[in-house]
Amino acid sequence: MQVFCDFDGTISVADSTDHVLRRLAAPAWEALEEDWVAGRIDAATCMRGQVALIGGSDAELDAVLDEVRLDPGFADFAAWCAQAEVPLTIVSDGVDRFIQAILTREGLAHLPVISNRLVGAAGLRGLEQPYRREGCGAGSGVCKCEATSRLTTPHQPVIYIGDGRSDFCVSGRADILFAKASLAEYAAGRARPYHSFRTFHDITTTLSALLGDRRVSAS
Repeated sequence: MQVFCDFDGTISVADSTDHVLRRLAAPAWEALEEDWVAGRIDAATCMRGQVALIGGSDAELDAVLDEVRLDPGFADFAAWCAQAEVPLTIVSDGVDRFIQAILTREGLAHLPVISNRLVGAAGLRGLEQPYRREGCGAGSGVCKCEATSRLTTPHQPVIYIGDGRSDFCVSGRADILFAKASLAEYAAGRARPYHSFRTFHDITTTLSALLGDRRVSAS
């Protein structure tokens, strides 16, 4: 069994990339967001364009990221996974520099992260997307379906936790799905079984019961 988890809006209370854009990016980032929502560009193109608009020094960036809080139950959930020997991997269409800064602050820098990569210096930032795949159903910089399939064996049960559009496609691979916000609406609209959650405390409680009963499918 292996757990894969989205970061922004799932582990973090707010979307770290959106928070940085609102605080440090030129206003044109909003036009790119509108183009993505309207389907004129894909998520990967949108992210590259938006990251290029981020200003501020590294110190200013760190100060903004320090404002992003984690779900109050996530640290306990990560500890539970470690104790239960269930691998936990963060799979995010966000930015590695943002995610790592927040995890490090919370003493969680040891967690493996698959994400887009921030490159360049302050004022000349860019985004590399080594996990992008042509034909990705989500059009994301990180193809979560491919990333998760590479880390699992054909018969290994997959637990997936998410909240948004970048999680839609990969949620279909999950044996146990935890969903909230638009991902919950997506799963419900397709009659796909899922567990709703408010915080990671809910997830820990549910998984503890499922593993205790040796069940590997959502109810």
